[in-house]
Amino acid sequence: MARIFLVRHGRAAAGWDTAMDPPLDDLGREQSAATAAKLVVRLQDSKWSLTDVDVVTSPLLRCRQTAAEYERVTGAVARVEPRIAEIPSPDGVDMADRVTWLRRAMQGAWAELIERDGDDYAQFRHDLLSWAVSVRRDTIAFSHFVAINALIGAATGDDRLVIRSVDNASITVLGVTADADGGSGASLSLLEGGAEANTLIR
Repeated sequence: MARIFLVRHGRAAAGWDTAMDPPLDDLGREQSAATAAKLVVRLQDSKWSLTDVDVVTSPLLRCRQTAAEYERVTGAVARVEPRIAEIPSPDGVDMADRVTWLRRAMQGAWAELIERDGDDYAQFRHDLLSWAVSVRRDTIAFSHFVAINALIGAATGDDRLVIRSVDNASITVLGVTADADGGSGASLSLLEGGAEANTLIR
């Protein structure tokens, strides 16, 4: 069984209604450094070598900067994986209205979101899950709140957008079990829930 260590990015410097791709703020950088240190301890305790672990990151700046702390202390290089980016807002939603849209979406389920806002969200979720079940080596993945929740939902059979209030720079661990007959399919399981906090959607 391969493991996916899903790391939510550190706190961003701006909210959904003010910036499309904000960097980390000072606290976010501190959170990222602390999580990098935790990951290194886990790596050492598991007797991994750096070559045993793949590292991927969302293309968005707050994830790439969170991953950079891990890269700095380990010398690893994170590969950009577009499929683990955060959920996009619909075309035509003004910047000022993005938080309202996100809050509404997060109160419901994927089936409702897809029915209301279109098949792009079915594709977003499909691409994300396709990435996860393709993992065959232990992987550290720097990702986002809704994306991490979507993977938790796939592992637990829960269609809600928000299942756990995963904190900034928290670590959620999934297991990826390939088909026993060697087929291309795989299943996800939740091995460890990351730290939770009241996430401010701003």
